[in-house]
Amino acid sequence: MSDGYPTAPQKEALRLICEHGHLDTRQLAGHLVRARRSSTNPGFASAIARMAGTLTWRLHAQGFITDTEGVWRTTTAGRGLISCSSEHE
Repeated sequence: MSDGYPTAPQKEALRLICEHGHLDTRQLAGHLVRARRSSTNPGFASAIARMAGTLTWRLHAQGFITDTEGVWRTTTAGRGLISCSSEHE
């Protein structure tokens, strides 16, 4: 997070949540892993999965996503930030 502005990975996570309507952290992690080139590093996937938890925590703290029973959904502010037209909330 830079001066309160979302980073590129945060915006990527926000787009994924918005495009799917809702995702839990595990599902988000899977999408983030698949969006990257494969790696020979055995800890690659688990590192990306941990990153998903950090990204959602920050996006939630900034008011761009909301947690409903363990499922993340974008807020109006979050959709506006990335120009996502999804009506899911």
